[in-house]
Amino acid sequence: MPLPDADLSLRASLFDWLERFASHVRAVDFASARPMWDPEVIVFGTHQDLLQGRETAIANQWRNVWPRTADFRFDLEKTRILAEPGGGLVVVIAPWTSTGFSPDGKPFPRPGRATLVLRRSEDEWQVVHSHMSLHRGVPQESFADRPIKAA
Repeated sequence: MPLPDADLSLRASLFDWLERFASHVRAVDFASARPMWDPEVIVFGTHQDLLQGRETAIANQWRNVWPRTADFRFDLEKTRILAEPGGGLVVVIAPWTSTGFSPDGKPFPRPGRATLVLRRSEDEWQVVHSHMSLHRGVPQESFADRPIKAA
């Protein structure tokens, strides 16, 4: 049985969501990204073991990554979106790119991949689970110190 790919309308809606979220990451704007994630979200990734709760994720994951990197973008051409017809949850499987910085400030490519599980909450999609990790061999640490636009 084939995987349940999202229809074109749902893909467009979620591509818009991914673009808006990535713009908040690039701007280091936690305040604007906050409502895009469920208060009880469960996350893990390269930088952090399993955590529950949006504020915990912001404190332990977002604050340790977003100000230290730049240029975050999802690769929409390679993104898959799985959705059962009429289902309440969707799964987004997306590669991403970003720029990391060595201790001496030299930039390096910092690609990775994400699995996001989202559900519709009133008029907005919200992440209920996130797994974001770097590709193998990419340095985990980045040393930029960009200002936080809005906490």
